Amino acid sequence: MRTLKHEKKAAGALKKPAALGPDIDIGSYGRDAPVHKNIENMDELQPATLERARAVGIEGSDTCRSGSFFQSDHTVMLARSMHEGLELMDIEEAMDTHDWLDDYIWKAVRVDADKYTAEAALRPDHGYFIRALAGARVEMPLQACLYMSGEGLAQNVHNIIIAEEGSELHIITGCTTADGMRGGLHIGVSEFYIKRGARLTFTMIHNWAPDMAVRPRSVAIVEEDGLFLSTYVCMNPVRTLQLYPTAFCTGPGATVRFGSVLVAQEGTSMDVGSKAVLEAPGAKAEIVSRAITRGGEITVRGHLVGQSPGVKGHLECRGLILSDKGTINAVPLLDGKAPEIELSHEAAVGKIAEEELNYLTARGLSPEEATSAIVTGFLDIDMPELPEGLAKEMKKAVRLGDSSAL
Repeated sequence: MRTLKHEKKAAGALKKPAALGPDIDIGSYGRDAPVHKNIENMDELQPATLERARAVGIEGSDTCRSGSFFQSDHTVMLARSMHEGLELMDIEEAMDTHDWLDDYIWKAVRVDADKYTAEAALRPDHGYFIRALAGARVEMPLQACLYMSGEGLAQNVHNIIIAEEGSELHIITGCTTADGMRGGLHIGVSEFYIKRGARLTFTMIHNWAPDMAVRPRSVAIVEEDGLFLSTYVCMNPVRTLQLYPTAFCTGPGATVRFGSVLVAQEGTSMDVGSKAVLEAPGAKAEIVSRAITRGGEITVRGHLVGQSPGVKGHLECRGLILSDKGTINAVPLLDGKAPEIELSHEAAVGKIAEEELNYLTARGLSPEEATSAIVTGFLDIDMPELPEGLAKEMKKAVRLGDSSAL
């Protein structure tokens, strides 16, 4: 049973205005969700549903995954682990199974951080619990899909991910809507705990409906020599998206890397950023963003905080403006609080260089083909710690998004 001790704090935060992005009237979204039947395997999903899931990196076959989680609206339809060292279940079931989980829930993310975290605490709609046991090497990725089919519905999920000491875990999580759905509200709270010497990669791919409002809230705590690699991709229309994942490197040698690939169509507003707090000696962080506007508004934020001698961090943001109606704002912030630290940033926003287009069209490409080739190369971000198989999955998602969004 989910703990109730946070309710008072959450209730007080419901009226707290949004710190970033446009405010949203949560009460205008519905709470009556259809109930969906459970499935044993992903290939039991309806073909149209599975096709939407595949567009965000989710596979119907279990042969290339270590586990599968699928939630539609407010129903967890599937939570199945296929690796001995991996726990995967509905967060509600996990709270009933593990008494100690109360020591983790709402410890990384503050329940009263804003109205969205408060809403997720007061009106929760499940979510997933993922845990790699100490020393477990789960090399094949786990997949988790959060799916919405109810028009105008609110979906509030809370996820807990724990990589125990010395473990390795790779997660692909895809969020999408039913074909033809126009809008709704998705609130997703995710808390990551990367223990000493553990490695966790988290690749999140979003493909929402044009009138969706999306508010993820994520915090990671990375202990000594731990690695947290988080990659976010959103290339299709969404009305308003705001996320600001934060990582605290609490142990010596802890490393975090954030990467994001963003495309904003006309009518889309994106406020996306990442923050890394380097608390321990030798901690490292890198934040890399690629943003393209085709008429929408994008704000890309990056914040590095150096609190201990010997920490290193770098911000990189590059943006392309492909429409006279589009805007990109890059907001880098370096916050040094200790001697002998190395924090740096670079940002560039502009249009496709004419000489690049001329070079490709002179070799037989049409202007449209040349533009597409340049954009595809621009969106390719290098995440060297990402396993080869997972890197291919992400590049595939970018190509699919490229073909549909550009």
